[in-house]
Amino acid sequence: MRVLVLRPQQAAARTARKLAALGHETACLPLSKPEHDLDAVKAALAERHSAIAITSAEVARLFAHLGETLDRHLLTTVFSVGRASADAASAAGFRTVLTPGGDGRDLAEMIITHCRDFGMPAEPILYLAGLPRAQGFEARLAEAGIPFRTVEAYRMVSVVPRRTDAEAALLKPVPDAVLFYSGESARAFFKLSPLVEIPERFLSTLMLCMSANVAKAVPQRFAASTVVASLPNEESLLDLL
Repeated sequence: MRVLVLRPQQAAARTARKLAALGHETACLPLSKPEHDLDAVKAALAERHSAIAITSAEVARLFAHLGETLDRHLLTTVFSVGRASADAASAAGFRTVLTPGGDGRDLAEMIITHCRDFGMPAEPILYLAGLPRAQGFEARLAEAGIPFRTVEAYRMVSVVPRRTDAEAALLKPVPDAVLFYSGESARAFFKLSPLVEIPERFLSTLMLCMSANVAKAVPQRFAASTVVASLPNEESLLDLL
């Protein structure tokens, strides 16, 4: 199958290697890129906190750029949303990384259970977040009365591809499947000129979505070819191919 990947460049390269191992052809068309705020993360780590929470592997990869700043925090417990972010946090040197392997609300429930079993933390949990992000994780923690502090560690910036690049990825030939990791990338995808001008060319393309929330960004005319992963992680998404 020819699979279109819309992730930022470095993440797309990792996904492309996985797809190649599965025997698929990959076309990459990044529609966003991360901008890290290392100063904000360093300042946040300098303040008192009981644990660190992350809902994106992008935050975990950011740790690699902190150098010695990170060393004295490696014994801090990290609550991580999924396997990819947990593996990246472990690779950065954190000794204790806990993950429910689900979405933000699953992570919140795990933290709530942890606090119920071991007691409410004396210091807030430091949530290193991205922008934009879903609000479910923060809303559930607030509802449960768990003390936390949110610091935006990075933001995703839109990338508008050149028309020639978009046409090469989308029409030469039309992909058999498109991978959607976020609602933002899905919305940006359907604004690309080939999708606007000749949408009928893509009615047989599989629109593979990381979650039901992501699938909400797919226009109704493509509903018949939209499929949602059983779990909100890349492994489940690739299992749809």
